[in-house]
Amino acid sequence: MRNRYHLGLAMIFFLSSVSITAAQDPQKKSAPTWKEIQPLFEDNCTVCHGGEGPTRGLDLETRAGVLKGSRAGAVVTAGKPDDSELVKRIRGESEPRMPLDGPPYLTETEIALIETWIRAGLPDAAAEKPAEPGGKQKPKEPEKTAKRGPPAPGEPVTWSHVAPTFAKRCVKCHKDGGIRGAAPEGLELISLERVLHGGERVALIPGNANASPIFRHIQGIASPRMPLDGPPYLTQGEIALIERWIQGGALDSAGKSSPIPAGRKVRYRGRLTGIWQIDGVKVVVDGSTRIDKKKRPGVGDNAEVRGVILPDGRIRATRLRRR
Repeated sequence: MRNRYHLGLAMIFFLSSVSITAAQDPQKKSAPTWKEIQPLFEDNCTVCHGGEGPTRGLDLETRAGVLKGSRAGAVVTAGKPDDSELVKRIRGESEPRMPLDGPPYLTETEIALIETWIRAGLPDAAAEKPAEPGGKQKPKEPEKTAKRGPPAPGEPVTWSHVAPTFAKRCVKCHKDGGIRGAAPEGLELISLERVLHGGERVALIPGNANASPIFRHIQGIASPRMPLDGPPYLTQGEIALIERWIQGGALDSAGKSSPIPAGRKVRYRGRLTGIWQIDGVKVVVDGSTRIDKKKRPGVGDNAEVRGVILPDGRIRATRLRRR
């Protein structure tokens, strides 16, 4: 009897230990499959890494695209999340951190789910369920995923809304080490901070879209029209959204207005469409403005304006001449 009593206690202790260990070890749980991972990419990544021209050739719409990687090579290593570039980017260990329009970035829980999927060997799907009586298999339910859409009517446009467009159509050139080497004219578009910094010249004037070189180039007012690999260029919807964003103060992802780069120099070349207007952009002309007598422009002439940005976002012309 005593031996049976001790044997029973030992079994209870053993089974309890196994249960506690399994509960504490997340690896004992079944690994997520592509069905569980795909919505994370859909919500956060495929606006750039999807469609007909995914950024850097990396298509995250399908598991096959994840395995194929980008033009630079593989982005995941089965069984080794710590060695996978995709994980390093969403963690922020490699630059730029992804998704490019963050913060907010993926949560710790979401990142851990992707890491577990990679560690498990990137499983495609769980074993199929047994067929129903009669030999017919239950049809699969369509997967429902939420997509990051445009702002609701009346909602302010923030960096989060326009960043995907820059990432998909502009960043491939406008970043250090892009497809053209150094960023053209030093202008990087990888983050709001870099957009506001500009390059050799100011690229954006919060509250004054028509005077912002970025807007002028994507709309085709200034030459060359951007993106440089167009057509197709940005859609009218994309252009209108960027215009609303700049005109509304170039809000960051948290809804805070960006500062006006007062005192910085600008230069425009275009058509004089009115008295002291370049392509509709009004400029302030005063007694300090140098207007070349031999090249004094008239309405309809091609002209060049050099000036400085005023605290209210307007441009004060320092020089005006016909070109």
